[in-house]
Amino acid sequence: MFPILLLLFILVPIVEIGLFIQVGGFLGVWTTIFLVILTALIGASLVRSQGIATLLSVQSRLQQGEMPAQQIIEGVMLAVAGVLLLTPGFMTDALGMLVLLPKPRAIIAQQLMKRVQVNSMHSGFQSHTHFEQRGPFDDHQKSDGNVFEGEFEKKDDQDKDRLN
Repeated sequence: MFPILLLLFILVPIVEIGLFIQVGGFLGVWTTIFLVILTALIGASLVRSQGIATLLSVQSRLQQGEMPAQQIIEGVMLAVAGVLLLTPGFMTDALGMLVLLPKPRAIIAQQLMKRVQVNSMHSGFQSHTHFEQRGPFDDHQKSDGNVFEGEFEKKDDQDKDRLN
């Protein structure tokens, strides 16, 4: 994983510099700078609106008692898109805009969900749930069981207002 990240940190700036030189030579320096600032502002606005829509979708799924796994992954992808759009460069802006579009983002999120195993914790009790998605419209879950371990202490009604 480290060699891939190192390669990206070396190649991405080289490609961006080459694109800046090409675009700057064609449009001029000030127009190129204006375009970079404009895409950052538009991108930040779009990330904000898409992020709010995704947050509302997560809340809706939670209220229905469903696991909003895809929406959570899309939320993380929106954060990555925001970073890409705020990073100066035309290639990173293009990738950020691609992730901002709902259809490509949903497809990428579904592909990521096929490769991810989710461990969740519910209301203080630890439970391991493994999701295995078979298709884009199937939400089949495979569970290891429903065994919960815990301790409890019964308190009298007269002690209900006390913290200890």
